[in-house]
Amino acid sequence: MRTLIVTEFLSLDGVIDSPGNGPHPHAGWTFKQVPFDAAAYEIKGREQLEATAMLLGRVSYDEFAPIWPTMDDFAHYNAMPKYVVSSTLQDPAWNNTSVLRSLDEVAALKETEGGPIIVHGSATLAKGLAAAGLVDRYHLLIFPLTIGAGRRLFDEDTDTLRQLQLVEQEAYANGVIKAVYDVVK
Repeated sequence: MRTLIVTEFLSLDGVIDSPGNGPHPHAGWTFKQVPFDAAAYEIKGREQLEATAMLLGRVSYDEFAPIWPTMDDFAHYNAMPKYVVSSTLQDPAWNNTSVLRSLDEVAALKETEGGPIIVHGSATLAKGLAAAGLVDRYHLLIFPLTIGAGRRLFDEDTDTLRQLQLVEQEAYANGVIKAVYDVVK
């Protein structure tokens, strides 16, 4: 069985909305509000090297697909298989992308041979995956700021109790905290 990892930039109050770009009024909060510290992003490079597939929701796919293929920093992601959970996407243009129509298809993908599947952004998808018990691990970079309104990774929309086990942590000079949790099954 493959490991499904949800990776997020998270404000202290739980907002994951528009950390680099997007429609939120505070879009770009990860780099506009917090000084850059390369050490805090080490996990992002590791994720790209360890992942063997990427899973996205439709909104994140629409945001990433026009930009990531042009960036040398994402060469590994651009080459790997990508899956988009969508009921409407027909012909994905991003290299090596397939469409999954349901969480049942995600569950079937997890049962295939291969290494970790990484989920970037995709707030609605991440919540659905968690509620369905499909998430195995969370990679969180927690930023030292509060945003207030916005999409959240965990909120009152779901009534799902999950125990998490901290397996890796580190604090950085800019106040960012890395927290890696395994979901206890």
